[in-house]
Amino acid sequence: MAGVPEGLAKIPGVEGSATHALVSEVLRHTRIVTSKQFCFIPTGAWRTDATPAPFKPKEAIGFHIVADGSLWLDFDGTRETLSKGDIALFPFGTPHMIGVGNNGRLLDPGGDLPPAPWDRIPILRYGNEDTQVRILCGYVISDIKDFAPFRSQLPEFIHLPTRSRDGADWLAAIVEQIIAEVDQPQIGSPQVLERLTEIALLEVLRRQIVHTPKQAVGWMAAIQDQRLAKCLAHIHGDPNRNWTLPKLASESGQSKSSLSANFKKRLNMPPMQYLRNWRLFLASQELRRSEKSITEIATASCYGTEAAFSRAFKNCFETSPNAWRERSH
Repeated sequence: MAGVPEGLAKIPGVEGSATHALVSEVLRHTRIVTSKQFCFIPTGAWRTDATPAPFKPKEAIGFHIVADGSLWLDFDGTRETLSKGDIALFPFGTPHMIGVGNNGRLLDPGGDLPPAPWDRIPILRYGNEDTQVRILCGYVISDIKDFAPFRSQLPEFIHLPTRSRDGADWLAAIVEQIIAEVDQPQIGSPQVLERLTEIALLEVLRRQIVHTPKQAVGWMAAIQDQRLAKCLAHIHGDPNRNWTLPKLASESGQSKSSLSANFKKRLNMPPMQYLRNWRLFLASQELRRSEKSITEIATASCYGTEAAFSRAFKNCFETSPNAWRERSH
């Protein structure tokens, strides 16, 4: 499944603060936990295989940013062309192949990288032919994937061109600056590069939301349904309120049965399960970023005991709160 988001400023056909507030809220919680980038400069005819790079964690979002030239990308039996300025994003790290020409030599850039940590962006060069391609490759780990309703909406592959004939896409300037930080590294370049990559990721996700048809199902479509958007805005805006189904229905201007039916249709879950998912996602961020005790986080997440919170957390994330915190540090 490939997504090709359009560069629109607003969600088509949607007016109302609830939808825009929800997009802003989710993007506000999108942070890069860690990232790695390297520059890959092959020449002539070449190809890579689909074996995942050994340095890339399983949960990572892989990407390619084309700095110069063009190449093909094979994904799920389909071949696409990537050109200068294009971003290819793989939210689930799905295997794929890239290359130039036919039957070119097999390259393994992931396996040829020097051992980490890197004090500057590694640059891998292959061959000296005239036909040259420059690609910034790497991965990011972002906590937005920890929110299950959003994660389930991400496609396996997103192809986003940033260059157009009228040159109106501001993301192209971000890509140019990313390339400049690689070409002319300065003090703090790795940190600046991570922030620029984060901006690019946010914009790609925003455009993915914009591209989702209103008639679809899932989170990105649900926030465009004003009946649901109002309820979701209450949940996201005040997650620790003592919500019940009657209260959510009343605040959203719907009956309990209508609200439940709309959640089932769009999100395939009841409202209270969605509320639990959002609370647990916020708790996962607290565990990653704060020094609060698990008991404090459990109480803030509206669980009566640490044991009840730990059970719910493990059901959601397949690991205990303690293990999650240890893995995040």
